[in-house]
Amino acid sequence: MSQQSSDAQTEILPAKPGQRLQRGVARMLTGLGHAALCEFVPVGGLRVDVISISPKGEIWVVECKSCRADFTGDRKWQGYLEFCDRFFWAVDTDFPDELLPQGSGLIRADSWGAELLRMAPESRLAAARRSRLLRDIARVSAGRLLSLTDPMGVSGAAF
Repeated sequence: MSQQSSDAQTEILPAKPGQRLQRGVARMLTGLGHAALCEFVPVGGLRVDVISISPKGEIWVVECKSCRADFTGDRKWQGYLEFCDRFFWAVDTDFPDELLPQGSGLIRADSWGAELLRMAPESRLAAARRSRLLRDIARVSAGRLLSLTDPMGVSGAAF
């Protein structure tokens, strides 16, 4: 591979390990027919790595953990449970799976894709919360899309 093509490929890849996992997870979810959104804030103080809407309308949250320290340093993940129908962990092949709590889904991911290893149990959201989340996901997604074609038109917006 030439230096120029190697540099171009490096620029395309997300910089941080967690972002690389997000990309692989988003690709997998898209392949399953989901609408996936990375870095979503369901409520102040919480930021989920990936949230998606399945073809059946289920809301999935995927928390990406790149290493043991990333997992053990995270005390907020239980707060994400009230914002999804199914909760998953996404980790790479080197992650010690035994650290992850039972009763959640498991996805093995890398920069290029992911594999669903364990389906998360369903815990249906209340109708009012689902409605609000769907509106918020739609607004954030539309704002991010608009910012690609008109960055000045959405300056100052929280997308």
